[in-house]
Amino acid sequence: MQFPSPNPQLKIRTSWQDWFKEKRNLKNVVFKMSISNPKSDDKLGAKLEEIRVDLMSLLSDEILLMVLSRVPDSQRKHNCLVCKRWLFLVGRLVRSVKVVDWGFVESGRLISRFPNLIDIDLSRACIGSSRTSRVLLTHRLVSVHLNHFDCVDFAANRFVCDEKLVPLEAVERGLSVIANGCPNLRKLVLVSVSELGVSSVAEECPTLQELEIHRCDDSSLRGISGCRNLQVLKLIGFVDGVYSSVVSDIGLTILATGCKRLVKLELSGCEGSYDGIRAIGQCCQMLEELTLSDHRMDGGWMAALSFCENLKSLKLQSCKRIDSNPGPLEHLGSCPTLERVHLERCQVRDKLSVEALYRVCVAVREVFFQDCWGLDSEMFSGASLCRRVKFLSLEGCSLLTTEGLEKVVLSWVELQRLRVVSCNNVKGSEVTPALSSLFSVLKELKWRPDTRSLLAGTDLGRKGGRFFKRGSRKGRFASV
Repeated sequence: MQFPSPNPQLKIRTSWQDWFKEKRNLKNVVFKMSISNPKSDDKLGAKLEEIRVDLMSLLSDEILLMVLSRVPDSQRKHNCLVCKRWLFLVGRLVRSVKVVDWGFVESGRLISRFPNLIDIDLSRACIGSSRTSRVLLTHRLVSVHLNHFDCVDFAANRFVCDEKLVPLEAVERGLSVIANGCPNLRKLVLVSVSELGVSSVAEECPTLQELEIHRCDDSSLRGISGCRNLQVLKLIGFVDGVYSSVVSDIGLTILATGCKRLVKLELSGCEGSYDGIRAIGQCCQMLEELTLSDHRMDGGWMAALSFCENLKSLKLQSCKRIDSNPGPLEHLGSCPTLERVHLERCQVRDKLSVEALYRVCVAVREVFFQDCWGLDSEMFSGASLCRRVKFLSLEGCSLLTTEGLEKVVLSWVELQRLRVVSCNNVKGSEVTPALSSLFSVLKELKWRPDTRSLLAGTDLGRKGGRFFKRGSRKGRFASV
């Protein structure tokens, strides 16, 4: 019996899987038959409905908040656009906000949109200016959009007139809404507030710790005295060209009797005298940091600093004078716990007031002079009275010479760190062997008095202590 010879072109199927791969048309026919069945149509529709269900809606708000809290802050704006539920949940994660429209506050939309706020800045919302204006007035303390000339008060030489500020009645209503909706509020920034408005916040927000008030006066300080747990306070009274309010000894005394837990106090453009500073020192015994910016204090206020027994830091900024009449130097007390004195953009041309400052700060450990006008060798020589200085920073003091610097730093036996930047009259070529020996034992040195100095650039970084005369121990140097 003979069998036919196999056809070499015929392929042998190795499995049913290969057969189904080749018969794709058969599979399509079977699929169409199943769809044409009405019963299968109902099942398919049910399955499609199940697929359309949002699985994220099955998660509780607590789980979604945990997920959204781990998303970077840059993505939160995009998450708000997903749905209304996500918009509300993302709003619950917001803790700090800067408001530009007071109507958003007074209507209650701020609280409904962000119910868990602890930091609210209302400084821009309190000034009725349009953000579409092309004129922006920028100050170190405030920025305001000017609407042509309708908000400029030419009679009072101010760019912001009183008519452009939000009325006090509206401010009181808005603060009442915030006080009732944010019981855990910790920081608040305001402009031109009344006693009643601050009192409502003080009563309903016991956790308020930081407060900043622009255009502050004595009457508003009566409400601030009700903030028993306030620790950080910044008062801005007079700002040239912007605000013209007055804070006197009366307001400082009211403040001191109410806010006895103050740790940090900043007075900008405030008036006062010896009595106001003394009241703060006697009542606020926890005060550690005091900042005076463009102060308008009467003569003799510096003598009251001795009542601040726990003061650790004193900072003077943009002061045209330190103290016009400090009184006899022998009657001045000192701050025994003072560790840091910082003078920035101050005029130090009055020798008597500068010497009085050195006597009050005789126990200081760190001294900073930055862009101070009139600080020459004679004015700086009185700093040798402060024998416990460990760190000295000089920046932008163009009148100080190398000889004047040497006389003072050689008298400080505890000096460990020195920083000299942009002091053009301090020359690296005038460094004496005694001064170079001091440099070699310092723990930290930044020496860049000018670009032409021999010690500027990379030479000091490469040679280190070997650049100077060898001392008993090597130091660590840095030249940036």
